[in-house]
Amino acid sequence: MVTAVVTGANRGIGLELSRQLKARGDTVIAACRRPSRELQGLGVRVEEGVDVADAVSVASLAQRLAGTRVDLLVNNAGILTRETLDDLDFEQIRRELDINAMGALRVTAALLPLLPRGAKIGMITSLMGSMGDNGSGGSYGYRMSKAALNAAGVSLARDLAPRGIAVVMLHPGFVATDMTGGRGNVTPADSARGLLARLDALTLETTGRFVRATGEPLPW
Repeated sequence: MVTAVVTGANRGIGLELSRQLKARGDTVIAACRRPSRELQGLGVRVEEGVDVADAVSVASLAQRLAGTRVDLLVNNAGILTRETLDDLDFEQIRRELDINAMGALRVTAALLPLLPRGAKIGMITSLMGSMGDNGSGGSYGYRMSKAALNAAGVSLARDLAPRGIAVVMLHPGFVATDMTGGRGNVTPADSARGLLARLDALTLETTGRFVRATGEPLPW
């Protein structure tokens, strides 16, 4: 049994990860800005008021968890917008970078003292952060933020390997959630199962990789 912290746990993939971790007997700390009714019904520890874009909020989470051993950290919180070249909103792009990329790094840095040797970190990123796979353009903020998240994840993998902590960048698939307007072709339950399988299999030998929830490696 492990103790897992999941950010963005109030809905979608984060909610399903929390549900499945709880169902298999793990201790779940579900962090979110505002808890949903579904999350509150899971019977997990809910830490609300957590805005990953706010350093004070993240520091407060770390203080509340002081003394807790965190075996698994899943940086899942994120937002999605779809800017085009003809309709760029630079403030929105800045916000995506702050939440999707810097937010994950902010949380990881704050909780790092709680992660023991053997701990694992999952970065829920996206294939849309891949340079090699970008065949359609657009979605500037989301693509840029996920590429930045991938870069941060690789650096964390290198820096944390001597401490015995492994990191993986995980593409959950095109998941049917509120974020995607329900248009995905993968259910949150199936995505979460795959993500947890990848996290379970993660070792220091495989740290720093960018893979699908189904296990296939992805191009940077």
